[in-house]
This record gives sequence, C-alpha cells and structure tokens, in this order.
Amino acid sequence: MNLLQSIKMAWKSIIGSKVRSLLTMLGIIIGVSSVIILVSVGQGTTSQITSQLEGLGTDLLTVNIMGRGAATSLSLEEAMDFGQIEGVKAVSPVISNSVTVKKGTTNDTISVEGIVPSYEDVNNFHVQTGRFILDLDNDFRMKVALMGSEAAQTFFGSENPVGQTIQLNGSSFKIVGLLESKGSSLTASNDNKILIPLTTAERTLRSGGIRSITVQANDSKLISTVKSSLEAELNKKFQNASNSYSIFNSQDMLDTVNSTTQTLSLALGGIAGISLLVGGIGIMNIMLVSVSERTREIGIRKAIGAKKRNILMQFMVESTFLSGFGGMVGIGIGYGVSALIGRYTSLTTTVPVYIVMISFIFSLFIGIIFGMIPANKAAKLRPIYALRSE
Repeated sequence: MNLLQSIKMAWKSIIGSKVRSLLTMLGIIIGVSSVIILVSVGQGTTSQITSQLEGLGTDLLTVNIMGRGAATSLSLEEAMDFGQIEGVKAVSPVISNSVTVKKGTTNDTISVEGIVPSYEDVNNFHVQTGRFILDLDNDFRMKVALMGSEAAQTFFGSENPVGQTIQLNGSSFKIVGLLESKGSSLTASNDNKILIPLTTAERTLRSGGIRSITVQANDSKLISTVKSSLEAELNKKFQNASNSYSIFNSQDMLDTVNSTTQTLSLALGGIAGISLLVGGIGIMNIMLVSVSERTREIGIRKAIGAKKRNILMQFMVESTFLSGFGGMVGIGIGYGVSALIGRYTSLTTTVPVYIVMISFIFSLFIGIIFGMIPANKAAKLRPIYALRSE
C-alpha cells in the first residue's frame, strides 16, 4: 500500500466520523488561533508604541530639571548655551502650564507652551497658515500665539483663527499661526495646545525658570556623547546633585519597549501553545479509541498481507491530517479575529507570517508525535488476536 492509498483511507475515516473528527481537531484549532491572535495583538501594540517613540525622534534628548525655585532651573541664556556643545544641532527650551483660555462665551483649560523659534524644527511642528514664533517675539515679549487644530476648532469652529484674539489668563493674545495637525503622542493630544513666546510665557505662566529643554544631536549616533557632555554641564550648574535633573533618551526607551514587548509576545504565544499540546493529547486519545474500534479491520488487512509499516503509515497519515486540517482552520480563525480586533477596538493588530508558519508546522508536529503511540499500537497487533476481536 503506497502513500496515496493511505491518504485515501485516512480521508474516508475522517469523513465517516465528522463530529468526532471536528472535536478531535478542536484543541488544535483553538491552540493555533490563540497563538496567532495573542501574538498579533502583542506585535501590533509594539509597532504602535514604537512608531510613537520614533515620532519623538531618536536624535533627541530631553532634559528635565527637578525641584523648585531659581536654584533648580535654568535661564533662557543658560539653556541656549547647550547649543554650543559639540555634536548638538539645536536646542529648544520649553515652559509649559495649563491656563484658562477664553474667546467670547467659550472658555476652557488648555496647555500652553512657551517656546523659541528652534521649536519648529526640533519638535517638527509647523504652521499650515500664518507664521511661526520669531526671535523678535521673544526679544520684545510679544503677546502672540500659535493654535493647535483641535484648540482652534474649540474656539473658532471652521473659521480661520489667524488674526483673531484670545484671552490667556485674562491677557489678550493675537493668533499669528495655525499649527498643522499632529495627532496624539504617548501622553496627550498634540493638537489641543497653544504656543507663545518663551519670554512672554515666563510672565503669563508665572514660571520660575526653564525646567525642560529638548536637545537635538547632529546624528543619532552621537546621542551618547552629547548626553555625557550635557551631564557634565548640568553637574557644574547643580554641583553634582544627580537628583536635580534627568535626561530622557527616546532610543533607550524604544529599545526597552521592544525588548519587553517581544518577551511578552513570546510568553503569550507560549501560553497559547499549551492549547496545542492539549489538542495533541486529544488526537492521541481519539486515535487510540479508533485503533480499538478497528482492531478487526487491522487484523484482516494484516492477514491478507499488509505489513507493519503499512498500518503505521495509515494511522500516522490520519493523525497528521487531523492536526493539519485543525491548523489551517485555526489560521483562518486567527486571521479573522485579529482583523476584527483591529477594526472594532482601539488595539492595533499585526499578524507576523513567521508566527503563522511556526503555528502550522507545530500543529503538524503535534499530530505526528501524538499519533505515533496509537499508530505503533495498531501496527504491533498480531493478526490472530486482531481477527478474534469483536
């Protein structure tokens, strides 16, 4: 009996007991689909977080000054001096706080940031209409402002806000530019904010100095060098008080997030893979029952000349068929559920092809391994005892 005949006999056996075959495959179906769904959610979440971190810029360092008072802050001149450090391309100090914004009868509490012109390129914020903040605005503490698209929608609807005035904590500011839409970052919306000159913000926001500076390196490869130089300068300023400041490197966080989420994805896949083992045990049990039910058939086949390898092949092919079909159905369900999760929830899903291949190959492997015991039992049956079985 050749392989083709074994396949035909296995197919007839599976079709002849549809319900039992479906229940046998159920463990494999659940296992494969669970692996694909869990890993796709993990990979999709990783991609989403990674894209947001990369949006922050891998050539950027953010210096945060801790503590209160002038002794634990920097002046504008001190912050801008960081631009003289070798390897630094640009510096963008920021003062921020939430203020009460009013226009007519509409008022709301919105984040306001005091900035310098370099903010445009360092943070990749540009205007869609109007102009950006100029050095002149900072030199003369001009009361001008840039509005995010979401904030503009709140106070002006579809009307162009450029040229209009708004009240920030009771002071009138003229809107000179409307920012391009940037969407949301890891922490908040980038469109629901207002930007004003930094020197104006020091008075309007009653700031005690600058406590946040974004430093852009000439190249992401120079990040470590620039960070060391920044630490040296800050140690001079704060007399080596290590708890007076922190330097955030988005690349370090990106590496940490990738490492963590990859470990999490493997753990989730491993947990779901247990279902495959359970499914394999189910296949073995059903195949053992099948051997018992077909003992007389096996005896007849052996009596008319079937060899041990022929019986072994028949049952191995049948168990492999069951696990293979279960794997294919599981892949279909996994893709379908992942697509539904991505469409109808806030989660992002990405189905890696290699996970699909590994799941399917593993399901076949499970079928072969767990099918070996019942197949070997059937192949070892002696014809005389098998024929006597009722």
